[in-house]
Amino acid sequence: MQRVVLDTNILTSGLRSRDGASFVLLRLVADRIIRPLVTTTLFLEYEAVLKRPDQLQASGFSAAEIDIFLTEFSALCEAVGVHFLWRPQLADPQDEMVLEAAVNGRADALITHNIRDFRSVAARFAVKILRPGAFLEGVLS
Repeated sequence: MQRVVLDTNILTSGLRSRDGASFVLLRLVADRIIRPLVTTTLFLEYEAVLKRPDQLQASGFSAAEIDIFLTEFSALCEAVGVHFLWRPQLADPQDEMVLEAAVNGRADALITHNIRDFRSVAARFAVKILRPGAFLEGVLS
């Protein structure tokens, strides 16, 4: 089972549409084919973003339904302790928590729609930074 860090944009995309690679990733999590790595900070970010009014409207879910999703999702995740803070490494401070989960958890990949935001640190921390489709090509082929 591959251990991955999912950027928040993967969850938002996956909950907005069943047609894209992000939704397929969420199905792979549910089917226990991949295991998301999360820190407390990253999981709180998931919750905060998924419960924003614009996100609720776009996904069609209520806050209570997001709570149910997050409860079930958390049972499929592996908690990662943050033993080292690597900040600052990235231009966007919000991306730091995603990188820290990947580095501290020794993730097989960090999956995001914004690979450009992480490209500068990939080699330094030996972390694969992949878009959902590129990751799926490797898993499903």
